[in-house]
Amino acid sequence: MPAQRRALNADDDPSATARPEYRVEALAKGLRVLSLFTEQRPTWRVSDIAPATGLPLPTVYRVVMTLTAEGYLEHLPNGDYRPGGKVLTLGTAALRSMDLVELASPVLQRLAADTGETVNLCVLAGDRVLYLVRLRNSDLVTANIQVGSTLAAVHTSIGKLLLAHLDRKELETRVTAKSFAPNHGPNAKESLAELRADLAAIRKEGWAMQDEELASGLRSVAAPVYDSTGAVVAGANVAVQSRDWTTRRIVRELKPKVVDACREISALLGHSG
Repeated sequence: MPAQRRALNADDDPSATARPEYRVEALAKGLRVLSLFTEQRPTWRVSDIAPATGLPLPTVYRVVMTLTAEGYLEHLPNGDYRPGGKVLTLGTAALRSMDLVELASPVLQRLAADTGETVNLCVLAGDRVLYLVRLRNSDLVTANIQVGSTLAAVHTSIGKLLLAHLDRKELETRVTAKSFAPNHGPNAKESLAELRADLAAIRKEGWAMQDEELASGLRSVAAPVYDSTGAVVAGANVAVQSRDWTTRRIVRELKPKVVDACREISALLGHSG
């Protein structure tokens, strides 16, 4: 009974997290496995996870199977595992407080007010884009997207922009056949081979457009955000209804504003280019 009382009162006890009796060993093992997945190494095999975590192989197998079943890991055709959609939303609260979001938000708010359209800020997470900021002004097809949501990078303007700045090896590691969602717009590319020409053009031109690739009736234009080292760390876009905006009008009126906003955010992050 005393132990039960302690458990019931744990939420009110600031020191509870430091007490051994509150440690859930199975959860700790699962978190140890998840912590291995990084930008530098986004995929792992079960046989490599065991020595890296110091856990027995049978234990690692059970943990990985559980995380996969719950949507926190995804099993790739080559036998590797990578973070699943659910794990990408775990850090949403932390992402909101990042310097990137804090510095970018005022700039993006001005961009949204200036254009009267929806403005987004995203980063690349595996083969998906993760929304850090979403300022929705118009009645878009993708109205259910919010901060913490993810979409297939290959079908979005920000996603293509960020993929274009990866080297060939990392691009091929991140983007697989499963990266191309079955539900997409009429103009979407359906394989990496088809997408390569677009990525090359985006890297050269420094901006990207999505023309009814994510969904029918939706277009967007995106530009990159650079950090102090010159690395592309995020992308911002303006998303519009295709019935109101031709691609030519987007390039003429919206692209310069998005590029300028991203240049301002980059400068706030210490980029001098």
